[in-house]
Amino acid sequence: MSIVNDDFMLKNNVGKKLYHEYAKDMPIYDYHCHLNPKMIAENARFRNITDIWLGGDHYKWRAMRSMGFSEEYITGSKSDFEKFEAFCETIPYTIGNPLYHWSHLELKMYFGIEDTINKENAKKIWDKANAVIAGEDFNVRNLIRKSNVNVICTTDDLADTLEHHDAIARDASFETKVLPALRPDKLLNIDREGYAEYIKILGDLVGFEVKDADSLVKAVEKRVDFFHEHGARLSDHGLDTVFFAEATKEELEEIISAALSGKVISREDTEKYKTFMLLELGKMYKERGWAQQYHLGALRNNNTRMFKRLGADTGFDSINDELIAASLSKLMNTLDKEDNLPKTILYTLNARDNDVLGTMIGNFQGETDGIMKIQFGSGWWFNDQKDGMEKQMISLANLSLLRKFVGMLTDSRSFISYPRHDYFRRILCNLIGKWVEEGEAPEDYELLGSMVKEISYLNAEKYFNM
Repeated sequence: MSIVNDDFMLKNNVGKKLYHEYAKDMPIYDYHCHLNPKMIAENARFRNITDIWLGGDHYKWRAMRSMGFSEEYITGSKSDFEKFEAFCETIPYTIGNPLYHWSHLELKMYFGIEDTINKENAKKIWDKANAVIAGEDFNVRNLIRKSNVNVICTTDDLADTLEHHDAIARDASFETKVLPALRPDKLLNIDREGYAEYIKILGDLVGFEVKDADSLVKAVEKRVDFFHEHGARLSDHGLDTVFFAEATKEELEEIISAALSGKVISREDTEKYKTFMLLELGKMYKERGWAQQYHLGALRNNNTRMFKRLGADTGFDSINDELIAASLSKLMNTLDKEDNLPKTILYTLNARDNDVLGTMIGNFQGETDGIMKIQFGSGWWFNDQKDGMEKQMISLANLSLLRKFVGMLTDSRSFISYPRHDYFRRILCNLIGKWVEEGEAPEDYELLGSMVKEISYLNAEKYFNM
């Protein structure tokens, strides 16, 4: 039988009460994910469990590679059942890894299957799950409904046309609000191949040539307005590391001109350009009441051979160890000097920096209707597991106000990843229960129940105001 039961991860009576009576039935506000809006608009279906469970999931792919399976069983030409069987063979080896918990939670919630995942049970689970998938009610929108999701914010490029969001918004039969969130990484990556071609696309969208700093800012602002008109109220930046390098107007013009002519841009000039764009974007966000998210601390695409074969986001990323505190402070302070700093959520992939962010957020708080303006985001990516979540929440509690935390997000491409919210809530309730049982917090369920509800959903609803 599966390890998942009603009291899974709940090790004390206070935590059990908080989870079952206050957290469990709260809706989900998924303010950052990588779900495909086209699939939601078209109410997509899936051919089998491999399609929905393993397609595009680099967490699972990394585990299978570590198990020693060839790429044919992961992203290659093996049959769907062979890939699924290889994954089931891997799972018993993931004890201690969140994949073991997530996979059993997902299997139970969406397929009603409580069998332990292993190679011996693979065919049995395959048949049971595929019978559920074949049912006429198994589709993307019903998965979202079953997960009790009220709001989804997808991740969308500055040049996206957002037609799928339009189609979803026009369909009154679907209750969940699906909104775009701006991800302008391609705009910032002036040092990457394809930048000049991307800026040409941007110019075509706004109806004028982008040839210098002024026209670039004007074009970006038009696109931000386009996103705003489509309901966007937040952005997301995959910064990896933080930099701060101011430049003169003349230097910026030279850097942009060189990039548009296809020249290689140095790291120093790249940082000057990115600093300029982040400051300009921050002003735009503040004017429109948006929140911005900075995802820090990733070292991406480490394996050149596999990057050439499979592209980005396929499981070859790791944690970075560059220092961030001084540059992050300068970036935020420069915006704050002129009251241009928008609501901001800071995430780190390197848990070493938890206390850096836990203290950094206190430097720039401001009046935002009773919710913290600057947030320390939840345990992200390699940290969205029990240990990582607890470390992030303990750091936040030690250094700021845990009760004002906007809580969990999926950061996932999978429509069956929503048990991660349940996982987070169980860990949150257990942590608070532990504090109570150790005499560090009162056993006041009116107080603690409100705290749990706020972190689970209500704070995000208030913070993003969408």
